[in-house]
Amino acid sequence: MKKLFSIMAIAALVFAGSLSANATVANNAPTSVQQLTTAATVNFIQDVEETAAGDEVGWHQKLKERFVEGGPEFMGIVLLCLILGLAIAIERIIYLNLSTTNTQKLAENVEDALNSGGIEAAKEVCRNTKGPVASIYYQGLERADESIEAAEKAVVAYGGVQMGQLEKNVSWISLFIALAPMLGFMGTVIGMILAFDKIAAAGDMNPSLVAGGIKVALLTTVFGLIVAIILQIFYNYIIAKIDRIVNSMEDASITLIDMLVDYKNKK
Repeated sequence: MKKLFSIMAIAALVFAGSLSANATVANNAPTSVQQLTTAATVNFIQDVEETAAGDEVGWHQKLKERFVEGGPEFMGIVLLCLILGLAIAIERIIYLNLSTTNTQKLAENVEDALNSGGIEAAKEVCRNTKGPVASIYYQGLERADESIEAAEKAVVAYGGVQMGQLEKNVSWISLFIALAPMLGFMGTVIGMILAFDKIAAAGDMNPSLVAGGIKVALLTTVFGLIVAIILQIFYNYIIAKIDRIVNSMEDASITLIDMLVDYKNKK
């Protein structure tokens, strides 16, 4: 919104400068209106940029102050949950992206190699391709000389192994999603208990006596919920990515069995 106002203001200044310059030319009284307009525009842009920079610094400073006000005991643990959860989420996202392959192209290459060079040529194609689908293809081709049933069992068994690799450490992210707000609530409850202890010690229900303590206690809940929301977004993305890869693995497994059946019938 701030950028929009800046663009509109700049356009208005340039338009006003153009009108003033045209009026000056018409009256044969040359002035430096265009130069003044340009200088005003540049100054306006600099003021907007300084204001935006000041707001950004103020936002970060405000967040830092709120974090410090929350206390190091629980806020530090909540921050640790965020760091560990993000580290695992980023590692999983990189792994899943590397595990994603073009299954249709792989199936076509394996089928061509199978028809032209046999089982060994198809296995070579799988060895040169990364990803769980290529690994499943390789395991099925390894048992292709025995029987179709043996190849199918190998594909199903190794598919479960690959699924476990895809879901590795994902449960830790769900743990941090549940743990962060729980720690925040615990900090809030402890802070409320301390606030009521101050009331009991003072013997007077003075709002100013406990307002600061209650505010600090509630900050732990706020930061805990923020951490849980951030990690939940990454978690849902990872789960959706795993589901897509698993579906590709299942479709590719069916395609491989069909290719092996056709290959056996042609022999």
